Amino acid sequence: MPIHLECLSHTPLHGYFDPAPQIVAEVEEAVAAARERVRAYDPELVIVFAPDHYNGFFYDMMPPFCIGAAAQSIGDYKSKPGALNVPVELAREMAEAVLAADIDTAISYRMQVDHGCAQALEELTGDLDTYPVIPVFINSVAPPMASLRRARLLGEAIGRFLQRTGKRVLVIGSGGISHEPPVPQMKGATQEVAERLISNRNPSPEARAARQERTVAAAVAFSKGEAPGMRPLNPEWDTAFLKRLQQDLRAVDGMTDGAITRDGGRSAHEIRTWVAAFGALSAFGPYDAHIDFYRAIPEWIAGFAAMHADPLQA
Repeated sequence: MPIHLECLSHTPLHGYFDPAPQIVAEVEEAVAAARERVRAYDPELVIVFAPDHYNGFFYDMMPPFCIGAAAQSIGDYKSKPGALNVPVELAREMAEAVLAADIDTAISYRMQVDHGCAQALEELTGDLDTYPVIPVFINSVAPPMASLRRARLLGEAIGRFLQRTGKRVLVIGSGGISHEPPVPQMKGATQEVAERLISNRNPSPEARAARQERTVAAAVAFSKGEAPGMRPLNPEWDTAFLKRLQQDLRAVDGMTDGAITRDGGRSAHEIRTWVAAFGALSAFGPYDAHIDFYRAIPEWIAGFAAMHADPLQA
């Protein structure tokens, strides 16, 4: 089997403000099953498609896509800090292949990733550096963003490159489904907030702690129905999206940014990471995909899901 896919929602709130123990146990059971599939598959290379939450990428230079040729996890919330095990030359070759396929991407030799990338790596592979890994950033919170169609085409171009490597590859998509946590927007921002969105790398521990406290407070209010400015979770929209991935990937091409924000919330644009991962898988031909878990979890401000898939020919 040349490629295996695992897609998993992430949340910075696990361990800070959790739902009922039974729900946490259900999530952990789904994650444990995914981790066992990865262990049994034993990949030679991991590609992780992930967003960023104004921790590593800012409006001083916001690419739609960026391939990491070297990367460090900042260790926000409970994610682990440290270096990812990135094969530099292979990452550069992958960037060249994507550009040759007429998909514009940036490349970084000093990428910073946050929990949106690190949490999936830790939960699915056990650590940041268990396997060689190439992180692929997909802008999912800072408009304007590349379309879902472009995210699919990015994934397909990466998938065609992966075919040529002959390696046993794991592709990961890490993103929430419907959710709208308190991530600031440039449009209408005060000068102080705008400056943080333009360039706020490496904040002080006190500033990072204050940001995390605001997120936890928002989750508490949201779970009580006391956050009128935050869109509610949308299980119907979530499950319809997951079924599109399962049954007809190209159907996502018609999903517009306005409709995604309206129906899923401003951070639902993280579904681009799932689309890109399935795009990479689709380069290997028809696939068999399974929805392993879904639940709307207000305490985590997330429609939380897990899927896995393999090529039919396997």
